[in-house]
Amino acid sequence: MEGEMMLMEEDIDKGETVKEALQDTLRHHTGNCLVETEGSVTPNPVCSGMESGDELGHRSNAGTGIGERGESSCGHSSGGEIGVASKISACPNGSKHRNMVHFRTEQDSEPGKQDKVGEDSKRSRQDKAELGRSFQSAVSSHDWALAESLIPLADTQRLNDALCIALDSIWFLSTQQELAGVTKLIEKLIKSGAHDFTRAALRTSFLASCVSACRSRTMSLADTVTLMAQRLRERLQECNGDEVLKAEAAAKVQRFTEWALKCIGSHSRGQGSADRVTHSSAIEIQLQLSAFKTFLDLAGDQLTGKDFTEAFDAACFPLTLFSSAIDPGWASGIAASAMQGLLGMLVEGGADNVNQCFLEAARFGSTELVRILLHIAQRNSLDVDVDLALGFASHYRKISTMECLVEEGSAVAFLGPLMRAAERGDMPVVKWFVERGCRDMELCLALTAAASSSKVDIATYLLPHVPQHVLSTLSVEIIKAAGERSGGSLKGVAFLLQADFLNNPQATYQSANSIAKSEDEAVTSELRTFLLENWSEEAFLRGREFGQNHYVNVMRVIMRGLPPLYIQDLPNQLQVAIAYLPLYKECFDTGGVLLSQWLRGQLVEAAWRLSRSIFSSQEELLGCSKDDLLAILGSNLPAFLLRNFC
Repeated sequence: MEGEMMLMEEDIDKGETVKEALQDTLRHHTGNCLVETEGSVTPNPVCSGMESGDELGHRSNAGTGIGERGESSCGHSSGGEIGVASKISACPNGSKHRNMVHFRTEQDSEPGKQDKVGEDSKRSRQDKAELGRSFQSAVSSHDWALAESLIPLADTQRLNDALCIALDSIWFLSTQQELAGVTKLIEKLIKSGAHDFTRAALRTSFLASCVSACRSRTMSLADTVTLMAQRLRERLQECNGDEVLKAEAAAKVQRFTEWALKCIGSHSRGQGSADRVTHSSAIEIQLQLSAFKTFLDLAGDQLTGKDFTEAFDAACFPLTLFSSAIDPGWASGIAASAMQGLLGMLVEGGADNVNQCFLEAARFGSTELVRILLHIAQRNSLDVDVDLALGFASHYRKISTMECLVEEGSAVAFLGPLMRAAERGDMPVVKWFVERGCRDMELCLALTAAASSSKVDIATYLLPHVPQHVLSTLSVEIIKAAGERSGGSLKGVAFLLQADFLNNPQATYQSANSIAKSEDEAVTSELRTFLLENWSEEAFLRGREFGQNHYVNVMRVIMRGLPPLYIQDLPNQLQVAIAYLPLYKECFDTGGVLLSQWLRGQLVEAAWRLSRSIFSSQEELLGCSKDDLLAILGSNLPAFLLRNFC
């Protein structure tokens, strides 16, 4: 248990923050992955201000913390070195004994003493590490008298370490007596010279978040660490940047998380029951919040608005990683009340990043944190951008978060997220928006976005939901917009035309023809060429002409074929198959209700040549549908060939 609540100073560089470790790699994530709404991009506020010196939140100018193995660096005074050889350990039966504390001063000027400087320095570090472990053990077991007795032995650096340790313990209080003991200890530490309130606030905010989340967990602490590490790796994989930097950032955050969960485990063993730690009552949580409020009162104006902002960020960050391990409804239960109280006090102290953390939580699908931050914003009359948050959540398909933002946050800006989902081809998100209820123009614009991105499956789903009068009114603009934003692929435009999106073949053909002949500069050259070659009246006439020439060529082959096999000697159906099976196959394979004018012209000509005895004029064939024309041609083909088209 001893030393488990402290990070190894060998593993983590002094003064380096989690934010600094993640910032370079996550900066790309903010620019490339997060959703732009109304032309704005929200910065990524991941873990702002959390520092990874030897302990969480350790400032570089505050000295080094106590290492996981109890080692810590110490300075040398100008007059010599004071070594503390306090030997305090826990006996198997739980009793404690303390050896005498020795003070000695080495005079470097004395002959033969310089060789001992290195050994004395090492002994001094060991003594101070032993002091730290002893203080940790006393606090974990709630032996407040023993903890207070160690305060006079500590230098300023160790006092700041002790303040962090004492403050961390408040999230495990369960009785009024324990509250009195820890608040007295914190007050005495501050009076004795502990002053690194920023570090203590950051560290304990991160820990409180982990403790609160663990009160809802359904898995072991070890599994939770694994899950959070996996979530962080997945998050970093979405970012652009150096893989080595991303791996280092993930490792640092994982060590912080492991530290926090070891701290939880340590206090569980110290109190003799894990259930006491992970299942606190409402009364116990009020005691814990009371202790934190006492700390804030003692710190006074030495904690700045920036400190409160960074502590707020540190408290929110773990919950984004814990999100998939948190039970639905956690935010409204007792387990989350500690977080609600903590975050509320940080806001009252001056934290101004509620909206940033809110957007971050929405982006990563931390629905319960989103719910908490909504309540905090409402209670403190703060503005949070629920519509932008909806854009973040929908971009990453966080459906439960989207539901929370709409139902509890009253988000109403569906257009932007719906269009982007249609462009991406994200069917679950598109369906969710449609089922929630979208305006006619929102559906029409989403259909256009899907067509422009060639997301045919999305366009197929959306087309029946767009009212026909909207499509009829905006038909030309829909085709033009889809072609303008197509990026070179006109599959979406072809789909709309083939699907007879106006539910009127003549009107659909006419809209395509009008755009093909238009001199409007807004019509791209690619779209105009595509329509001219395939969907214009001119394309239909060229198709007819091609069909006529094809018929003449086929007849020449039949009539002028040379031995040993004359085509005219074959059965009529085989002759038709030789002439028209490729055309039948191409038309059959074309999806949708309508054929392009180019194919339609060829098919009309083929049907006319094969069914003159049925139709008195070619005009009768012009009104036939795609299926009717294919049926005429198919009736003249061998049945065994048509089986492949069923």
